[in-house]
Amino acid sequence: MEEKNWIDYAVAIGSIATPILVIILTAVGWKFRMSLERKNELDNKLRDDRIDTYNKILEPFIIMLMSDAAWESDKKNKGKDRNDFATNKMLSLEYRRLGFKLALMAPDSLVKSYNDLMTYLYNIEETGADKKDTFLHDMLKLLGTFLIEIRKSMGNETTKLDYWDMCEWWMSDTRKLKNEYRA
Repeated sequence: MEEKNWIDYAVAIGSIATPILVIILTAVGWKFRMSLERKNELDNKLRDDRIDTYNKILEPFIIMLMSDAAWESDKKNKGKDRNDFATNKMLSLEYRRLGFKLALMAPDSLVKSYNDLMTYLYNIEETGADKKDTFLHDMLKLLGTFLIEIRKSMGNETTKLDYWDMCEWWMSDTRKLKNEYRA
């Protein structure tokens, strides 16, 4: 009878280890796949709700940034001050509820950008007269960053746009301001 050598042992161990490794790797792959599918399914379920929440959160900012002519062109807005209307909307209980909803379902970076924007607005009186010349830039930066984070949360994670780019389409003198603040 022939004596067993180390090659025979290696072949025997390999014969046993191969199916075990295949089972382990298959289980890990299946778990990873299920995790990705669950995340995608949850994202798809939340997508419409997120869009609705983002639109409602942005509504007061849209109102504040629209021209007086555009505001007054809607018959239901005749005689109403758009800034007061937007401010009252932001101070409402419903807006607070939307803020809580946003905090619970939005990605971390979006919540942080919203927090920065709202903190700036809440503390605007504390900033004093020396900040009045930077108010527009600060607001464009904070609102533009918030819009970028919304964009990323809707599937554009690799966007190359900056906060100026997010404001340019709705503000005619954005390029002028951009050059002024970068100078």
